[in-house]
Amino acid sequence: MTEEKKSPTLDIRQVYIKDMSFESPMTPQSIAGGGTPKIDINLGVRYQRLDEEGHYEIVLTIEANAKAEDKTMFLVEVQQAGLFLIQGFSDTEMGLALNVACPTVLLPFARAAITDVVSKGGFPQLLISPVNFEMLYANKSSGAQNQAGGGDAPALDPSPGDGETIN
Repeated sequence: MTEEKKSPTLDIRQVYIKDMSFESPMTPQSIAGGGTPKIDINLGVRYQRLDEEGHYEIVLTIEANAKAEDKTMFLVEVQQAGLFLIQGFSDTEMGLALNVACPTVLLPFARAAITDVVSKGGFPQLLISPVNFEMLYANKSSGAQNQAGGGDAPALDPSPGDGETIN
C-alpha cells in the first residue's frame, strides 16, 4: 500500500488580539499642540507549532513609538495572532508560509487595531504602510546564509516551540 501524500493546506482557523497596549504619558499636553512626532515602527513575527496535525499560532507584533522633542507622545503595541492549519509543505515552503503568508493575513487586522486605539487616544490616525514580508524574510534568510558561509536559504524547522522574528 502506498502512502497518500496530502496536498498543501493553509487554512485560517481564528484571528485574535493576543495583547495590546497604549500609553500616552504626556496627555493632555501632547494632544494640545505637541508638534509633529517622529514615529518609529518595529515589527516581529513569531510562531509555534501547537500539535502534530499542523496547527500553528502565528503572532505578528507591531510597536509604534511617537516622539516629539525627545518626549514620548504615545507608545502602542499590538500582538495580532492567528491560529492556522498548515500541512503538506516542504521545509522551504513552510518557512514562507510561517513568515510570509500568515503575517500577510494578520497585517490588516493589526493595522486596524493600531489605527483604532491611536485615534481613541486623541491622536490622528496612525496609518501603517503595507509590509513586504517576502522581502523581509528573503533578507533575513540571506543574512543567515551569509553567516553560515553560503548554500541554500535556511529551511526552518517547524517543530513545537520554534519561532522566528523578523525585525
